[in-house]
Amino acid sequence: MNRPADNQAQGFQPYVPDQTAFRDFHLAPILLGVVAGAVLGAANAYLGLRVGLTISTSIPLAVIMVVLLGALSLLFGKSNILYANLGQTAGSASSSLASGVIFTIPALFMWGLAPPLGTGLLQVAFLAACGGCLGILFMIPLRPFLIVREHLTLPYPEGTASAAVLIAADAGGARARNVLLGLGAGALHKAGVAIGRLWPGEVGMTLPVIPKAQLGIEPSPALLGVGYVLGYRIGAIMVAGGLLSWLVLIPTIAHFGSAAPSPLFPETELPLAAMSPDQIWNRYIRYIGAGAVAMAGLLAVVRSLPVMFDSLRSGLAGLRARATAAPVRTERDLPMITVLVGAGAIIVLLALNPLGLGTGAPFALRAVAAVAVTVFSFVFVTVSSRIVGLVGVTSNPTSGMAIVTLLGTSVIFALLGWTDDFGKVTVLTIGTVVCVAASIAGDISQDLKTGYLIGATPRSQQIAELTGAIVNAGVVAAVVYLLGSVYGFGGEDFPAPQATLARTVIEGVLRSDLPWGLVGIGAAIALFAQLLGVPPLAFAVGVYLPLATMTPVFLGGCLRAALDHWNRERRDADERRDQGVLFGSGLIAGEGLMGVGTAGLALWLGRRPPGFGWQWPAGWAAPVALALFIALAGMLVLTSRPIRASSR
Repeated sequence: MNRPADNQAQGFQPYVPDQTAFRDFHLAPILLGVVAGAVLGAANAYLGLRVGLTISTSIPLAVIMVVLLGALSLLFGKSNILYANLGQTAGSASSSLASGVIFTIPALFMWGLAPPLGTGLLQVAFLAACGGCLGILFMIPLRPFLIVREHLTLPYPEGTASAAVLIAADAGGARARNVLLGLGAGALHKAGVAIGRLWPGEVGMTLPVIPKAQLGIEPSPALLGVGYVLGYRIGAIMVAGGLLSWLVLIPTIAHFGSAAPSPLFPETELPLAAMSPDQIWNRYIRYIGAGAVAMAGLLAVVRSLPVMFDSLRSGLAGLRARATAAPVRTERDLPMITVLVGAGAIIVLLALNPLGLGTGAPFALRAVAAVAVTVFSFVFVTVSSRIVGLVGVTSNPTSGMAIVTLLGTSVIFALLGWTDDFGKVTVLTIGTVVCVAASIAGDISQDLKTGYLIGATPRSQQIAELTGAIVNAGVVAAVVYLLGSVYGFGGEDFPAPQATLARTVIEGVLRSDLPWGLVGIGAAIALFAQLLGVPPLAFAVGVYLPLATMTPVFLGGCLRAALDHWNRERRDADERRDQGVLFGSGLIAGEGLMGVGTAGLALWLGRRPPGFGWQWPAGWAAPVALALFIALAGMLVLTSRPIRASSR
């Protein structure tokens, strides 16, 4: 396939053309990005261990790099949009590393099997760096297909939003107005929730007719912006999955289990009649959701097999054939030989290095572990890259992929009789590497989409991301390991919910007490969605994630559909849509920046911000939160107009 001709056929031209006087590679923005990413990665790891959520830092880093490079231009020379993108790419690796590590490693502390501080810190950093590099390398041959060929079908919302931020900042003037306005609105709203505690971050209501049924919404500027960027269809499918969980599955479980006087497996403490909807979701629905995500992921892999084979065939053909002319700058990836040699070296290191898979375990066990890492990493890199193309990094069910990996590996180890502590630790380290690889693949996919839109050189971005992954692995490992050593995990201070689930899955399989029935129900739901022609991944993500998270994404998509319909006959319809995307991108960036800043403040204080000490009168807080959310939607409508007037 001729890539440039394909782009031309699509009518696509990047912001910076292939032939440009701009330098496309410089160490200064990479170093700045690594430093900024280290700070955000540390804060993200802390936040994830506290509340089980991490924040995508690609968009905040785009804003930070524009400001830093502009402020330091006397030291590093005049900046350009490609430098800002390079620094953003290097720094954004940190959030992916944090997501992968916090989902698994805390289980070592819960088992009491964490190695001593020095050795343990090196091991976690080594595993994180290996997973990060594997995810980046496996994504390289997929870029021409997922980013270029499917440019019109995979929106990559954070990547598109980051490109809008960088282009608006580069263009300056009126074009940056909506981004800055959205950034301020999103940041102020998040500050009121997380720092001032002036209104709640989630509003819910219980339905009186259906037992335990509950509706909810996070009145979040970022999720509203993500929904506007995504559009109506994906948001509707995701919220449909959430409605299935909260209006059908939870009430059904509560109804048929309420008569049981004792806890029902897998719950061990409370009977169902005494459990809240949130507790039922955490103890039962999450297993169903994990099964749905697992099956949907497998279906996505089956559908993606032609893409994977085509990617590898094209890459291998590039090794055999010597091109008569160099490819255009915007199509230059790292060579396929780098992918093959680099990935092979990492797998060998994981199997042989004392800091790798299953420290102290027999070689046969480590060899099987290395094969498992290779297979699961390659599969979930492809799946993750496709998922984030639809729903974004924030909604990427990385923990669901980790659960699939842990399930599959645990079953193999149980069949082979490796059920001792060596087996548990090896399964967990496999999950760590795969989880980091899948997470960072989603991250670099967004960054490569940004680069594709603005006209960056993919090879430069890939080098920057590899640098960020290797350097920031030590930072994330230090935060996780030191917090675990001082406070421990699984308690009130740092509950580490995903790692708790990982521990449950591994113990359940190796001890043969996992709720396979619930997992099977989830798998059947995903299969049924596929048979109905509903995209199973988006639907399964809705089943797995809280409904309150899906609702604002759906509303943002509805708003986008309504505005598109309203403006459909105008000559400036595309410009009006783009202005709304700029404001939505600003909302995402503003909340992201303030969210990461709040996490850093919590890290410095050693606790959550105490708030301003002022509260609304009883019953007012939730209506105020909803009113502000409606006001943000109104601002999105008002900003969805062109800068210059135009007629019908």
